[in-house]
Parts: sequence; structure tokens; C-alpha cells
Amino acid sequence: MAAIISFNSCSETTNNSSNIKTGDKEITLEEIWDGTFAPKRMNALDSMNGDFYSLLNTNNETKTTTVDKYSYATLEKIETIVDSKNLKELESFESYSFNNDETKIILGTNFQQIYRHSYKGTFYAYDIASKQLSLIGKEIQEPIFSPDNQKVAYAKDNNLFIKDFSKNNIIQVTKDGKKNSIINGITDWVYEEEFAFVRAFEWSNDSKYLAFLRFDETNVPTFSMDIVGKELYPNQQVFKYPKAGEKNANVTLHMYRFSTKNRKKITLGDYEYIPRIKWSNDNNVLIATTLNRHQNNLKLHKVDALKNNSSLLLNETDKAYIDITDNLTFLNDNSFIWTSEKDGYNHIYHYDFNGKLINQITKGNWEVTRYYGFNETKNTIYYQSVENGSTNRGVYSIDLKGENKKLLSNKDGQNRASFSKNLNYFINNFSSSEIPPIYSLYSAEGKMLKVIKDNTELKEELAEYKMSPKEYSTISINGNDLNMWMVKPANFDANKKYPMLMFQYSGPGSQQVGNHWNIDKDYWHNMLAQKGMIVVCVDGRGTGFKGADFKKSTYLNLVKYETEDQIAAAKKLAALPYIDEDNIGIWGWSFGGHMSTNSLLKGSDIFSTAIAVAPVTSWRFYDTVYTERFLRTPQENPAGYDENSPVNYPEKLKGNYLLVHGTGDDNVHVQNSYRMINALIDANKQFDMFIVPDRAHAIRKGKNMRLNLYTKMTNFVEAHLINKTN
Repeated sequence: MAAIISFNSCSETTNNSSNIKTGDKEITLEEIWDGTFAPKRMNALDSMNGDFYSLLNTNNETKTTTVDKYSYATLEKIETIVDSKNLKELESFESYSFNNDETKIILGTNFQQIYRHSYKGTFYAYDIASKQLSLIGKEIQEPIFSPDNQKVAYAKDNNLFIKDFSKNNIIQVTKDGKKNSIINGITDWVYEEEFAFVRAFEWSNDSKYLAFLRFDETNVPTFSMDIVGKELYPNQQVFKYPKAGEKNANVTLHMYRFSTKNRKKITLGDYEYIPRIKWSNDNNVLIATTLNRHQNNLKLHKVDALKNNSSLLLNETDKAYIDITDNLTFLNDNSFIWTSEKDGYNHIYHYDFNGKLINQITKGNWEVTRYYGFNETKNTIYYQSVENGSTNRGVYSIDLKGENKKLLSNKDGQNRASFSKNLNYFINNFSSSEIPPIYSLYSAEGKMLKVIKDNTELKEELAEYKMSPKEYSTISINGNDLNMWMVKPANFDANKKYPMLMFQYSGPGSQQVGNHWNIDKDYWHNMLAQKGMIVVCVDGRGTGFKGADFKKSTYLNLVKYETEDQIAAAKKLAALPYIDEDNIGIWGWSFGGHMSTNSLLKGSDIFSTAIAVAPVTSWRFYDTVYTERFLRTPQENPAGYDENSPVNYPEKLKGNYLLVHGTGDDNVHVQNSYRMINALIDANKQFDMFIVPDRAHAIRKGKNMRLNLYTKMTNFVEAHLINKTN
């Protein structure tokens, strides 16, 4: 990659594009979306017991599906565990999951999507030794084996059930489930979206208890969307969605005892959210995580299943907010690993089972970005971090005392490890801005054993195109050195003037300026560059991996400082002799759509054009968990909501504005764009819009959807920026 340099004067960047050798072929929109530039990737693998992993493989010719077992040591297939051609009751399956000792598999098919991460489907239990297949249930959710392999718990119609294979009967754990009222064992919309989990029930290690969350969303306000579909009359999707300042579901923890068939509610004191439950290594002790509504007071509770009571294990507070992770890990002695930003950067800590700190394992002005696990035998922790610069990711090992740290992967670029379950091997997924994904087998000591896939063919094919490298730098804005990349035309001439398009997302803890291989937007940006445009991305205040203070500097003023940084960066870049200061645009999606809208309205003296895709236009319209984490409630902080919501100052629009939204977006509701449209009409402002029926937040489904969308955006950019300069 190009070195990260100081860009304080905006007078120079790395990599003079005019000296880069490039091909003659031009990137087309059709190629971006037909898979021409897609790298070869490994199927998602699941680590198995020992040094093995499994893959779900599909044979398109025979239309059969298999679950195959492979060796980490050799990468060779050991055996086929199950083949759909041998299953009379099941022609094919789309998912699988093992029980603990890998003697049984749950196979899933006929999936129906509910929200972004949740599905219901038909699931079967398959016994590997006997090759017997038995139906668990149809239109059910999240089935999981008990550790003793005798039972499967699952959810259906907002209730919890247990299928007991030893007695061949089904036990209904709850009976009060009701749509848009009571949910047992499955998270509601806002938990799924913002706390990132769906299954809210967990077996104890001895299979005697099933802990689960119950969501009472009776008093949560209802949101509805018309789905046009293909029928004569539209359908209406109705669901509970707590917008900022409104009532959340009342969430409670319950414990079901299998032997007595009784369930009891567990008292956890005062809290608003229960974002995680996890059993410790003590069969009778569950750990429940709670958060207050401001999300700045986190507690870990030790729940005694025998006594039906709880005690405090750990309490962590923050002046702003605390992020939820899945890094809580219990060791054999029930001491535990925990990650925290309490010293200003995200690091790994070791506590005993009484909540007493044993030691801080990692330290420094850098972030731990992933926790992979702890090898008890080797007394070694494995993790990913940004120790070599915030745009890079490396894989490291360190012992429990915080000593003997070792880099196991490449130093630069993005390195993501998939470890074997016993942590003796890992498959590393490496890429950089100049190197497409390479999948390699490593030992846990960091020895590269074998290259699995390297995408050399893709790199050779791309050499035929007019590809311009990203030039990485930093730019000094509002007292901060912000990470930036720039893409220039392949035939860049410093004596010419070029229009500029800025791309950003800017959400809290996010990152767009990373040293990684291209995604679809990168090819689009390159296509714009070959048409005679410079494309720039700046990660401003509030983005991630540079410490808690930098990330949380936007607290209570979401989008204010982020917008100021984009406007200031545009003005500084406009001073460069080759930038056409009269033709500067900005675009973004979701949070980035809010940012592009805000930047155009508040920065009309520098931005002439903006594209906003699925934007939030007022944080009053967005959900409680995400919005209040950064702004608190509208009742507490009205100025933080209203002073940076563009629906409140549409009269500031002076430039060219394209607004895009899907009417089936259950995340950022099309209400945001509708209200913006009405505000602009009231202010008598002209603008362009593209409202897409039934599409969700990604605006992806349907033949040619992305091609059509990006064609419209390309035409808009050409008309209002490129052609104005050229």
C-alpha cells in the first residue's frame, strides 16, 4: 500500500497516478454488478472439535447438498458427514449446525426471512451414526440441541418449545406468545438490529435449565409499511418499532427447569436492556448482562438457577456509552476474559469469578478489534488489533499475564483469522488495497503453512483496466489528523481541473478508510475516475479504531462535528490546484445519507451536489437503542436531535440533490425521506428522487436493482459534476 503520510498542507499525496501503469479497458456498470470483479472466496467454514472444520457444499449439476469434514492440518476432505441425496425426506438443505459432541446435526430448509437477521424454516435432526432423520418442526426459529443431546429447544409463534427425543414428545415451555405483544426466546426488532442477536434462550451446561428472555412489547408503538408486491391489493407489514424517546419492550429473564417443568422470573434490579445471557462454567450460574437506558451503566449479574436469585459480578460505567460485545469468555477456573474501553482504548482484561481484576492483558494507544479465544494448554490468547495503524488489522497472540506478544499474520493490510476450535491452526483471510483476498493456512505460532486461494487471476485481469490506486494520507481538520484516501483518473494531469466527489459513512465507530481490497463501491468510484473525476473519502470525528475519546467526541451532538469535518475537508481539498472548487459533491448511504444531506445544506458554499441513499433525516424517527446510545432521549436533548436534522432547515438547499429510498425499509423508514420531501416542497426547493417500491435498507433485491440504481447515480454525477467541469 501507499504509505500513510501527513497531508496537513494538502499540497501533496502519495503515488503520482500519472506514473502508474494501467490498462486501456474501461470499467462498465454492468461489470460491477455481474460478478466480473468478484474475488474467489472460501465458503464460510465452521470449526469442529479438534483440528477439523466443516463446509456446506452444493453440487449444481446433481442439485445435492453435503456437509463435509476437512482437516486444518492438510486442508483435505476427511469425509462427507451428510449428503442430501441419501435423505428421502429432504431433497436439499441450506443450513446445518452440530450438537456439542458432533454426533448429531440440525438441518434447515424452506427459510422465510423475517427481519435482517431472523428467519423461520423447516428443521430436521440428523443422527450421524444411524443416519436417521427426524422432523423437529416447520416454520420454527433457532433450534439448538441441549448439551446432553436428548433435547432440542426452539421457538415458534412467539413461544418456546422443547422436543424430547428420549420420550419422543414436545413440551411447550411458554403459552403466552402473541404477535406484536409477547415474544418468548426470540429478540424483538430493535434487539436484533442493534444488539445483533436473535436467539434469546440458552441451555445450561448440564441440560437441566433453559434460560430465556421474554419481551413484552404491548406498549411499544406500532409501525406499518405497505408492501406493493404483485397482487391486486398491497399487504401491510405491521411491527413494533420503538423510536427514540418512546417505550421499549419490557424485557425479563426467566429460568425453566426441565425436571419440574416449572419456570421462574429472575429479578435483576433496575435496568432497561438485557443485551446478553451466557452460562458460566458452573452448571447452575448464568451471567446476565444489563444496561440502563443511557447505555452507560453495564452490569454482569451472577444468576443462581437453584436459588432463583442474582448477585452483582461486575459493574462498568462510562461518561458516554458502552458497546456490547460477545467477548465474555470463562476459563476452567471460572475466571473470565473481558474487553473494555475503560483506559481509553479497547483492551483485554482478566477477572476472577468474584469480579476482582487480576490483570489488564493488552495495553497501548491502539484498539483490540476482535477476540478469538484462549488456549488453556498454551496459556495463550489470540486476538486481532490495529497495533500497526488504524487502517490495518493484524492477528496476534499473548499470554494470560500480558507477556510474550507475537504478530502471527502479515503486518499490513486486513488480516482476519478463522481458528480451529482448539486454537492450534487458523485460516487467515488477507487483503490490502493492492492485493486481492489471499486465504492461507497458519499454525497458531504464526507459521504460514499453505496458500489456499490467492486470486492472482483477478489481479491479472484487473491490470487490463484503467484502475487507479487509492492514495492514502492524513488530512489535518479541526485539530485532528483524519485518515483519507483519494482516487485520481489514471491519466491524471496536475495541470488540469477535476470535479471531486466525496464518499463517507461517518457513523460512530465505523471506518471507510481501511487498507483492504475493493468492494463494489470502489469499482464505481474508479469508473467515475476514468470519466474524469477525483473521488475522496475522509473518516472524520466519531469514526472508529483511534480510541474512545475520538469515537465518542460526537456524543450528544450526532452529525454536528462529522458534518463540520466533511465541509472543512472539502474546503481544504478545494485549495489544491487540480480540484475544481465549483464542482464538489458528496454521497453516502444510511448514516452517510444523513451526512451527505446535511453537508449539502450546511455546506452550500462548498458542496454543489449530493446523493443521499436511505438517509435518516431526523433522529427522532430512528430506534431507541442506537439513537439514544449517542444522543440520549429527545426529551433530554432536543437540541441534539433538531439542530442537525435537515428536515428542520430545507430552505438551506442550494445545490443538486438526489434522494433515494426503498419503501420496504424496516430499518431507516421511508418516512425519513417522505418528511424530507415534504419539507423541501414547503420550502419550494427543487430536487430529484428515486423511491423504490418494497426494497429494504440495502435496496438490492430484484433483477438489475443495483445496476439500475447506480446507473441513475452515475447519470446524476455526470450531469451535475463531471460535465460541468469538462
